[in-house]
Amino acid sequence: MNLLFTVMAHFLRNVAILLQPGGCKSIIAENLLLKQQLLVLNRSRKRAPNLPPIQRLLLAFWCQFLKRSRIPRAAIAVRPSTLFRIHAAFVRKKYRDLFSSKPRRKPGPKGPSPQVIQAILDFKRRNPRCGCPRIAEQISHAFGIDLNKDMVRRILQKYLQPTGTDHGPSWLTVLGHTKDSLWSIDLFRTESIALKTHWVLVVMDQYSRRIIGFAVQPIAVDGPALCRMFNDAVAETTPPTRLSFDHDPLFEFLQWKANLRILGIDPVTTVPPVPVSHPFRERLVGTIRREYLDHLFYGNAYDLQRKLDEFKSYFNQARVHAGIEGRIPDHPAELAESNVASFEHYRWQSHCQGLFQMPAAA
Repeated sequence: MNLLFTVMAHFLRNVAILLQPGGCKSIIAENLLLKQQLLVLNRSRKRAPNLPPIQRLLLAFWCQFLKRSRIPRAAIAVRPSTLFRIHAAFVRKKYRDLFSSKPRRKPGPKGPSPQVIQAILDFKRRNPRCGCPRIAEQISHAFGIDLNKDMVRRILQKYLQPTGTDHGPSWLTVLGHTKDSLWSIDLFRTESIALKTHWVLVVMDQYSRRIIGFAVQPIAVDGPALCRMFNDAVAETTPPTRLSFDHDPLFEFLQWKANLRILGIDPVTTVPPVPVSHPFRERLVGTIRREYLDHLFYGNAYDLQRKLDEFKSYFNQARVHAGIEGRIPDHPAELAESNVASFEHYRWQSHCQGLFQMPAAA
């Protein structure tokens, strides 16, 4: 419709130019122009006329038939205030062009490339339980780029359309960052597909965030059983210098204390009413439940032990951690830089029988 209106306006203008102003045509056009202006002024006596496009077109069309000397006498619809505003606009444009430091550019930094956007979307679809910080750290580790969690959040909001008080670190947290020989242990329960309770002992290294091992027992745990589970979990590694645990009554058994003396381990107990004094292992237990055990079934203790060993391999060799600057526990920084992937050639590596999928170099 707009194109047809523009073509018609050009056609009428060309016809008016061909006819050339003068004679009776000029008189008729001037009369029609004056009548049109009277209609406009009568409609808006107390304010400036607000001319719609059709009326502006008619006024311009009638002016084509007038002589140049008659146009200033007939143009009564243009008020002096309009000319002043036009003159002020030209003045502002003049000084803006003269004294502006540089031409205006489109604000804002350049956005991420389509390959980065596609990798983020694929990662979120394959790992829906991962949040923006995890995705940013995992993509940064895999492709060797600097990616911010806020950029990931904006990309997911635009393309995917997805449906506490800080009291500072505790002394145990500071100790865990400064001493590379501090391990933590914790016990938690889980239920099999037949609703049979199994106890799981997890041992982790606080400095590197590595999972040292798991031990499973389908019956209640006592002092000798706790010693056996701990020895099985750390059988393939050298015992640490210090071991952190809470005030569970199980850790008060004489067999447990004797076992630590034999292994040459110094116990480090947490503050009883302060959960923040043992944040690493509490978060690890929550991660195991939320990301893994809540999404699978197991039949017996052997099946649970096998599945936990698979999660240990994934956790230590593929999953990045915010506490160690987005690195993988088993990979130092120099090794991670050598395994950087490219957005043109990369693959998705499956872990825990397809429950997790991470990008890796092809």
